[in-house]
Amino acid sequence: MDQHQQPTTRSVLGTLRSLIPTHGRIPFAESLRIAERQANRLLKLHGITAGPVPTEIISDLPKITVEYIGQLFWGASFWDANRQVWVIQLSRAESPTRIRYTLAHEFKHIIDHGRQAMLYRGTRRTSPDAQAEQVADYFADCLLVPRTFLKTLWDNGIRTTGELADTFQVSETTIGRRLTQTGLVEHHHLRHLPAPLPFIADNEVELPPPDTRSDSAEEGALPA
Repeated sequence: MDQHQQPTTRSVLGTLRSLIPTHGRIPFAESLRIAERQANRLLKLHGITAGPVPTEIISDLPKITVEYIGQLFWGASFWDANRQVWVIQLSRAESPTRIRYTLAHEFKHIIDHGRQAMLYRGTRRTSPDAQAEQVADYFADCLLVPRTFLKTLWDNGIRTTGELADTFQVSETTIGRRLTQTGLVEHHHLRHLPAPLPFIADNEVELPPPDTRSDSAEEGALPA
């Protein structure tokens, strides 16, 4: 990570949280846009311009501690008041690609801390907690397989899920989602992969189009 910029934890969290509006109802589609905007900003803060995205942009932050647990579980994140650090727990039993994905997913929960009620209101069929999990997945997708990075490789002729997965160090399932999310491939061309994210299949909301807002445009800041 020496070749990349290394902002402080507070500046990173403060910057990413500043992209969340400070008032008003936030539609679920906008929560997805915010997640992708945050992922892109995190990459920019560290000067990342190509994959694979180093997970050290999260794990090397001060006040972030990553712990590896022996048993198989989905991962967790919480504030340790005694140590005054954010803790992300990962399963040592998982594959390297799953560990990378879970780290990014849990970091999104840390970003969202104290803002969940604004971001996730739920629907008749989906709880706020379920929406939070879905958006954390989308953040991980966007961070580990950035839209512009993926399209560059696609335009350069790298178009198999296996090649792309190896390049980004993610699963082929994640690549399949990103190919459909970015509109490069329709899902019916990826029948060997699992279905897209549940919230897409729910028909409750479509994935938002690419965010065209300038990366320098920040909304009202929230405390870190």
